[in-house]
Amino acid sequence: MFSENLIEQTLTRFPRFAAGEIKIEPVEKGGSDRKFYRLQVGGDSLMLVKYGMTREENRLYAPLAQLLASLQIAVPRVFFHDAAEGLIWMEDLGERDLWSQRDEPWPVRRVCYQAALEQVFALHTRAADALPSLPIRLMAEFNAELYRWEQNYFFENCLGRFFKVDEKTIAAQSDRAALHAIAERLSGLPRVIVHRDFQSQNIMLPQERDGRAFLIDFQGMRPGLAPYDLASLLYDPYVTLAASERGELLNFYIAKSIDAGVRVPEDFHATFDLCAMQRLMQALGAYGFLGLVKERKHFLDHIPSAMASLREVVARIGGLENLRGLLAAASSVL
Repeated sequence: MFSENLIEQTLTRFPRFAAGEIKIEPVEKGGSDRKFYRLQVGGDSLMLVKYGMTREENRLYAPLAQLLASLQIAVPRVFFHDAAEGLIWMEDLGERDLWSQRDEPWPVRRVCYQAALEQVFALHTRAADALPSLPIRLMAEFNAELYRWEQNYFFENCLGRFFKVDEKTIAAQSDRAALHAIAERLSGLPRVIVHRDFQSQNIMLPQERDGRAFLIDFQGMRPGLAPYDLASLLYDPYVTLAASERGELLNFYIAKSIDAGVRVPEDFHATFDLCAMQRLMQALGAYGFLGLVKERKHFLDHIPSAMASLREVVARIGGLENLRGLLAAASSVL
């Protein structure tokens, strides 16, 4: 519920909103535990975010927004951050995100995706050098432990909780040794700063902004691999891309890297597949947990799409033959 106290705080910091009755519109945002509100008076609007104190990353949003803006990365402008109360007043970028364009023809969507890739490329190439000057600590880096956590999150909350696969079957057929080796391999590669949740609902496309894409929900950014962000977008369970479209966008990012003098490893595509597997496991684990534990049932609707993508990716990765069979068996009930 939006309290009178929040209205009073808004009027204190933004007196122009006293010109008329404030229209308050709750905004639903993914699986977040934060509350979002659009506040409008006449043609003026802003967003108010109320976050809890239990998740450390929530407190990072405002200072990270300021950092990214200073690096000429498009993010919403933060007007005021009350860290003690867990409140952020920030720019309203409207309702048009990349997800909302999912039914447009590919030539229209291509431009939108390329705009998003422009911004995440800027994040990957500019943020690391600027972070030492920022008096905050990012969330834990992607290391072997975090990659293994994603794998286990999938086995527990998707295969176990949603598909009802018993623990003995998972233990016997999940190729854990090979998966742990993949975690070690990925943890040894050079890191950049990644968004961590770079998917269509976290990319805003505001009108009258010269076609720029804006990044949101970046509070979980941390050291990791650029292909992880790319896989998050190109294998986004919320929007299905054709293989040709994924290839075109991946080549766009690679071309940008080459033009900027950024070395592209020979095994880039293989690393991309491993990151796609990891990201899809994380997403599927989240859908199972949010849908069944948190009882937010709409997340379960995305499991079939994500499972189909995971099966496609795992089919290209050697040493996971048992896992392929396990995924096929689970998917047969969908």
